[in-house]
Amino acid sequence: MKIKLLVDGGKMAPGPAVAQQLGPMGINLGKVIADVNAATKSFSGTKVPVELDVDPKTKNYEISVSSPPTSELIKKELGLENGSGEPHKIKVGNISVESLIKIAKTKSSSLLAKNTKSALKLMVGTCVSLGVLIDNKDPAEVQEEIDSGHYDAEISEEKTEASPEKLEKLSKFFAVRKAKQEKDKKAEEEAAAAAEAEKTAAATTAKAGEGGAKESETKEAPAADEKAKEASKEEKK
Repeated sequence: MKIKLLVDGGKMAPGPAVAQQLGPMGINLGKVIADVNAATKSFSGTKVPVELDVDPKTKNYEISVSSPPTSELIKKELGLENGSGEPHKIKVGNISVESLIKIAKTKSSSLLAKNTKSALKLMVGTCVSLGVLIDNKDPAEVQEEIDSGHYDAEISEEKTEASPEKLEKLSKFFAVRKAKQEKDKKAEEEAAAAAEAEKTAAATTAKAGEGGAKESETKEAPAADEKAKEASKEEKK
């Protein structure tokens, strides 16, 4: 029987989900966790797909470790816990094309890509959904540059490490971008709060106006009744 798991590399821990899948098999849960952690320790800090092929009779099992998802490898490269909730607006990182080539090579055996160039374009596509810049540029722009041959040298040489100078430039560029994003977000929040306050004030004013109108009507009603009575008396005369 095959059981598929997604675990933290080298840090699989017992829990309800794991116990629910492995408990009924009657195998030693502690030993499974130790074996999986040993098999995935090289992927520390990354979510890793693991498949257990368990023999229900003998309780023996085999562990197969797959390459982590591309998104996890990119997040690990940038030290990110999560991608962007608004990827087309808010960027969460700035990765080098060399790092993406390295990830493409890591994923090559599991990708439906005929060459490094095609694999790199798949990496760029993942950057779009995560909200990650590439070489200070939007991923869509980088896709076009890959097609135009702009990165042919890096691809043909399979460069997997950017120079320290380039990494420093990418870091500084993103620091400025991040500061601007935070400033813009704060301005939007303040504008939204001001609009909400204005809306609340308008509603309060309108309610107060309605109250005043009703009070006026209440005062006018007795006077109108008195006039009606006086008119009735005059008619009887």
